[in-house]
Amino acid sequence: MPTVNAFAATSASGPLSRTTIERRDVGAKDVLIEIAYSGICHSDIHTVRGEWGDITYPQVVGHEIVGTVTEVGSEVTLHKVGDRVGVGCMVNSCRECENCIAGEEQYCLNGNTGTYASVDRDGTITQGGYSTHIVVVEDFVLRVPEAIPFEKAAPLLCAGITTYSPLAHWKVGPGSRVAVVGMGGLGHMAVKIAHAMGAEVTVLSQSLSKQEDGLRLGADHYYATSDPATFDKLKNTFDLIVNSVSAKIDINAYLSLLRLDGTLVSVGAPPEPLPVQVFSLFGNRRSFAGSGIGSIRETQEMLDFCAEHGIAPETELVAADYINEAYERVLASDVRYRFVIDAATLA
Repeated sequence: MPTVNAFAATSASGPLSRTTIERRDVGAKDVLIEIAYSGICHSDIHTVRGEWGDITYPQVVGHEIVGTVTEVGSEVTLHKVGDRVGVGCMVNSCRECENCIAGEEQYCLNGNTGTYASVDRDGTITQGGYSTHIVVVEDFVLRVPEAIPFEKAAPLLCAGITTYSPLAHWKVGPGSRVAVVGMGGLGHMAVKIAHAMGAEVTVLSQSLSKQEDGLRLGADHYYATSDPATFDKLKNTFDLIVNSVSAKIDINAYLSLLRLDGTLVSVGAPPEPLPVQVFSLFGNRRSFAGSGIGSIRETQEMLDFCAEHGIAPETELVAADYINEAYERVLASDVRYRFVIDAATLA
């Protein structure tokens, strides 16, 4: 097994630190990727701090990964040495259940294999992208179009697909009225993608501090949710609301903003429950839904869409030794809008 440099959490409360981990040997269907960049997702922080359940330490997180193929197994046909590729939130699934057969392996009924903190098919715990190399079965490796700047591409593998998937599923297009709750790593991608799909886009943020950014990135309107008048003014307005925040909000207040047959879909994942009054759903036949990431097929579709429309995340490139400080800035909402780790600083 090859040993590679990485940055890992050793406990729920301590800082992440440099270490080495073992990657499996390249199998017949595997691709070895030299990682170039890895995004920092709020999910990484929730995971290493035990907020989504107990995990095994040490744990290397990171599921927004781009890099270059350096070796392929003897039976690999989808990728070749030198290809620009990406890896997102999952690296395998059962391939046999109803959902996998339908091409929705992100909803694998036997549980897809997460890129990190997940039990792999060989019984080991998966280790993520805060490292120099990763080995992934070819079917879960994505092609990164040349039109997307490589140093900005990594966040598309989580933030991009997490927001693209509900927008595509609920058929957003010209004439759609879409609201995005939160103007962070997920929210800013939802704004860009919904705008490119032709929707009328409104940002609902706690304050107006990022209004200029929101309008620049494609929003048509921007409102502060700290102002009670916002909820009166926008009642019965939206076809789709994408809730991107990973904190508790008053779901019932936001449901009141939906027009007939509108849907509020949560893609952010706060650790605490979000209570819903059933009467909030009765009016206008509203729906409250959740959406995970996207399938491999849909993720490739998203990457191609972003390349066609010139969409890339707003990023801040950091060295590996800055990861702990970056985490604190994420928690303080002090990043516009995604930190990306330069994997060369792990060498």
